[in-house]
Amino acid sequence: MIVEHAFNTLMKEAVQKRISDIYLLPQGDKYFIKMRWQNEIVLHTTMTIIDGHKWLNYCKFQADMAISEHRRPQVGALNWYDDNQSYSLRLSTVGDFNAHETLVIRIIYPLTAIQKSIYLPEHIAHLRDLVAQRGLILFAGPTGSGKTTSIYQMAQQYANDNLVMTIEDPVEILEPRFLQLQVNDKADMGYEELIKVGLRHRPDIFIIGEIRDFNTANAAIQSALSGHLVFSTVHAQSPLGIIKRLRQLGIDSDFISQAVTGVVYQRLIPNQQQQLKALMAIKEPNELYGKSEYDWLSWQQNLTALVKRGEIDEQNIEKYWWG
Repeated sequence: MIVEHAFNTLMKEAVQKRISDIYLLPQGDKYFIKMRWQNEIVLHTTMTIIDGHKWLNYCKFQADMAISEHRRPQVGALNWYDDNQSYSLRLSTVGDFNAHETLVIRIIYPLTAIQKSIYLPEHIAHLRDLVAQRGLILFAGPTGSGKTTSIYQMAQQYANDNLVMTIEDPVEILEPRFLQLQVNDKADMGYEELIKVGLRHRPDIFIIGEIRDFNTANAAIQSALSGHLVFSTVHAQSPLGIIKRLRQLGIDSDFISQAVTGVVYQRLIPNQQQQLKALMAIKEPNELYGKSEYDWLSWQQNLTALVKRGEIDEQNIEKYWWG
């Protein structure tokens, strides 16, 4: 089958490059296949509307989605195999006003297949100090900045002697040693409900994919106050923004000071070999209290030092100067 062969060829290239997302997008009388690579969307292939629909039908059939439904959003999943390695794919479609569908394929990689490092070794040591204090450690950064990977890589160091439980929407990384739960809105199992269920298993380490509302934030805070080590992510543009976001969600400042051990803002920046590595800004909440704006001085000093050491290009200074 021509589409099946083309799909497998595309997937082989995608996993070799560690592509996170593949997009099938309608535009005029064409369909475009694009990929998210190194935080940028790049064009891969252009095809006709007819061929685009063939691709959509093939992917939807493989993912047990309704082929005849073109307007309503759908989600599906399938496993793709290559060289005895399994990759979980999460598919999502939605139709536009012309009933032309957009397809997004998220590739879920095993943690063992992900190679990501941190620019500054002292950041790893700082994270370990925070982990030793337990409590809630929150990560922020743009989409594709490696937040979940950093959390998983920290938690895996303790997986042999501790029960690690994750609650995500959807699961982004496969780690057999973790007990991984996925949000299921159809079954009324959202973040808050799954956290309550998860606590009955008495996990040592809790990974909550994202804090989006008061109920999830409050559940994460209460889990940390009860002695668990909790990792999660929030939408914020600086370490100070993480604290502000919790307050916006309705969490009392006293609970934040008691439960939150550390906040981390990170970006993935390409080095001279075009390999992505994480630069972090790590703060403890007491360093941020009473401030209205975040001071990026130490971040900017680190960027400048990395350029002087020849680890990153000077052009990245401007791009990442403000986080």
